[in-house]
Amino acid sequence: MTTPANLFRDLPAHLPDEVVQTLTAAGAVRVERIISLGHTSPPGFWYDQPQHEWVTLLTGAATLRFEDEDQPVDLRPGDFLTIPARRRHRVEWTTPDEPTIWLAVHFGD
Repeated sequence: MTTPANLFRDLPAHLPDEVVQTLTAAGAVRVERIISLGHTSPPGFWYDQPQHEWVTLLTGAATLRFEDEDQPVDLRPGDFLTIPARRRHRVEWTTPDEPTIWLAVHFGD
């Protein structure tokens, strides 16, 4: 019997570090659930990924900063965006008092 998983179940009770879980992957596509609780990118760190990333926020809130933009981008549940490959970005803020759950799809080359 096929049993569905749930994006809102099995959340870690303690989150000393952000949790990144690969939910499925095939070829050049990877789908991740990311769980943050007040986690941010380390000072001076920028993601510079070789693949495109489509990301949506399911719960909580977050602020992203892009190296090529002056203003940060605030995300709330339901917001999504595509980050092109090699576009440098970082997580400036996530909700500290409730989990921020992201769904991220990495694709392309």
